[in-house]
Amino acid sequence: MRTKEVTVLKPKRIVIVEGILIFSDPLLVKELDIKVFVDADADVRFIRRLQRDISERGRTAEQVMDQYLETVKPMHEMFVEPSKKVADLVIMSDQGNDPEVALGMIVNHLKVISGLKL
Repeated sequence: MRTKEVTVLKPKRIVIVEGILIFSDPLLVKELDIKVFVDADADVRFIRRLQRDISERGRTAEQVMDQYLETVKPMHEMFVEPSKKVADLVIMSDQGNDPEVALGMIVNHLKVISGLKL
């Protein structure tokens, strides 16, 4: 849920911005030096949602499946999936990949572009 609270941040040499729809705003995308998209297999995303919505939100499996097919999947395909195209790096989660490799690449890139010793 969104809040009305606003946090003002002063500029820093490195700012990390996170969000599921972060790459859908072309003006923001132009300001980003490196764009990382963390992807998960569609089956994994669905199973996570199914488990969460049943255990935490009290929904039935049928309700979760109906919502997924009617809203979640089409909206993902329309808004989230296309944002992979603007990413500089796509990391596949839950595929046996070592997150340390991707993190190392990101840290090295930030060192180069910022001139900082991280």
